[in-house]
Amino acid sequence: MLYLLYEWLKDFDIPGWGMVPYISFRSGAAVLVSLLITLGFGGKLISYLQLKQIGEDVRDLGLEGQIQKKGTPTMGGLIILASIIIPTLLFAKLDNIYILLMLVTTVWLGLIGFTDDYIKVFLKDKKGLAGKFKILGQVSLGIIVASTLYFSEDVIVREKIIGVRGDFKKEIVVDVETGMQEVQFITNDVKSTRTTIPFIKNHEFDYAWLVPFGGEHAEFWRWLIYALAIILIITAVSNAANLTDGIDGLATGTSAISGATLGILAYVSGNIIYSDYLNIMYIPNIGELTVFIAAFIGATVGFLWYNSYPAQVFMGDTGSLALGGILAVFAVVIRKEILIPLLCGIFVLENLSVVIQVAYFKYTKRKYGEGRRVFLMSPIHHHYQKKGIPEAKIVTRFWIVGIILAVFTIVTLKMR
Repeated sequence: MLYLLYEWLKDFDIPGWGMVPYISFRSGAAVLVSLLITLGFGGKLISYLQLKQIGEDVRDLGLEGQIQKKGTPTMGGLIILASIIIPTLLFAKLDNIYILLMLVTTVWLGLIGFTDDYIKVFLKDKKGLAGKFKILGQVSLGIIVASTLYFSEDVIVREKIIGVRGDFKKEIVVDVETGMQEVQFITNDVKSTRTTIPFIKNHEFDYAWLVPFGGEHAEFWRWLIYALAIILIITAVSNAANLTDGIDGLATGTSAISGATLGILAYVSGNIIYSDYLNIMYIPNIGELTVFIAAFIGATVGFLWYNSYPAQVFMGDTGSLALGGILAVFAVVIRKEILIPLLCGIFVLENLSVVIQVAYFKYTKRKYGEGRRVFLMSPIHHHYQKKGIPEAKIVTRFWIVGIILAVFTIVTLKMR
C-alpha cells in the first residue's frame, strides 16, 4: 500500500520519500509497526479475553506449575495474525506473487486454528476441530501453493549463462542497497522445480528428476510429486509447531529464530549480486518476502512480551498452526525446504518424540501386554519438565539449540 502511494507521489519532492523502494527500509518499518501492533493491541485483547473468561482448560498431567495456568486467556494467535497481515499490507508490494501466497497461507491456517479454538472455547468441545478437517485444510493449502509455484508464469529462477550465445537477458545491475555498480550478468529465465540441497557440490535438487520418463502424462506426474512433497512439508511443520506450543514462549521464540534465518536466505536469494557471490539460486522478486518475514519476526518477538514465562496469554491453535505453516511455505517458496529438518530442528525433535513414544508404546503393548515408554512424557519438552527442570530453563535451552541450528543452516550456503 505504501509502495503504491510512493508510485503516485514519487515525482513530488517529499523529504525521505526516496527511501520507500528500499527493501531494507520497508522491512525495518514492518518490524516496528508489527511490534507496535503486538504491544498495543495485545494488551487490549488479553483484557477482553479475561473479561469474557475465555481461558485455557488445563488437564492435570502432574507437571509443576501446570494447574496455575488454568484460566489463562487463549486465542492470542489473533495478535500474531494481525501483526503479520497489517504491516505486510502496508509495506510490501501487493502485486508480488510470493507476498500474495504468504498472505493466503497466513489467513488460511489462521482460520483453521481459529475454528479449532472457537469450538474448544465457545462450544465447550474439548476435542476441537476434528483432525481430518485440519489435515484437509493443510492439504488444500499445499495444493494451492504447489499449483501456484508450478504453473504461474511469475514464478521463475534466473540462470546465469557463461560463454553461451543466444537470446538471453543482459543485465547491468546497480544495486542501491550495496552500492556495488555495473556488474554484468547474461541470464536466462526458466520455470523449474529445483530446490537447494545442503552439503552437495552442485547444491541443487530437481523434483523433476523423480519422474525420468517422458510421454503425455509426464507433466502431470511431475506436478503430483512436487505437490505431494509440499503437502507433506506444510502438514508436518504446521503440526510440529502445534506440538511445540506446550510451554510458555517455546513455539514463539523458536519460530522467531527460524523466521529470522529464512529472512536472510530470502534476501540473498533475491539479490543477484549476493546470490552470485554465494553461488546459490537467484530468484527474481523473492527479496520482497523480506518485508513479510520482518513483520513475522516483529509479531513473534512482540508476542513474547505476553507469552514468555509466566504467560499472560496462550496463542492457541490460531497462532501455532499458522506459525508452522508460514515457515514451511516460506521455505518452499524460497526453495530452501530441504533445510527445514536442520533449521526447524526443535519442531522436528518435538514431532519425532511423539511418534517414537506412540509407536514404542503400541509395539510393547502388543509384545508384552503392557505399553512402555521411551520418554517420561511427550512431546519432549514435557519429558524435561517431568525430570524437574524449570520451565523457563527448558525454553531458554531450546532457544539456544535453535540459534545454533540457525547459524549452521546459514553456513550450509558455503559448505558443499
